[in-house]
Amino acid sequence: MSQSIDLAPVNALDQTAFVRTFGSVFEHFPQAADGAWPRRPFASARALHDAMMDVIRNLDAQAQCDFLNLHPLLSGANIRAGTMTADSNAEQKSAGLDAMTAQQEATLERQNAAYLERHGFPFIICVRHYTREGIFAALERRLDRATHQEIDEALAQIAAITRGRLNERLGALERLTVSVT
Repeated sequence: MSQSIDLAPVNALDQTAFVRTFGSVFEHFPQAADGAWPRRPFASARALHDAMMDVIRNLDAQAQCDFLNLHPLLSGANIRAGTMTADSNAEQKSAGLDAMTAQQEATLERQNAAYLERHGFPFIICVRHYTREGIFAALERRLDRATHQEIDEALAQIAAITRGRLNERLGALERLTVSVT
C-alpha cells in the first residue's frame, strides 16, 4: 500500500463525497466507506484501508455472510454478459477468465456451485495474484475446508482485492488534485 500519497484532500472530503469516491472499493458495499469516514483524519492509505476493513470485520455473522454474497462468481459468462462491476470485470479478465475453454468454464461452474452450496457464499480470491490455473487449484483446495476457515480466507482475499482498488482510487484522486492545483 502506497504510503507517500498526500491524504489531506481525502481527509477534507465531506461524508457524501468520501462515500462517492470510495464507496465502490468494496463490492456493492458503500457502507465500508461510510463507516470508515468518522475515523478521519487518516494518517496513511493503510489506516484508511484498515478503517474500511474494520467495518467489515465488525459485522455480525449474518451480515458478514450477506456481504460475502454481494461478490460475483468467477465466470467467463459473467464477464461476457457485463453483469459485474467494472472492477470485478477487469480483475477477472486479468486472470484470463474471459478466455477459458468450454471445458474450463464447465469445471469452474461446477466448482463454484459446490463451493456455494457447501459454504453459503461464493468463492472469493484476489484473482490478480493468481494465474487461471492457480485459481482453479485454490478453489479445489479450499472447497472442503471448514466454513469458518473460508470466511477468514474470504476476508483476507477481500482485503487484498480492496487494497488494490483503494490504491487505484487514491492514485486517481492524487492525479486529479495535482492537475487542478
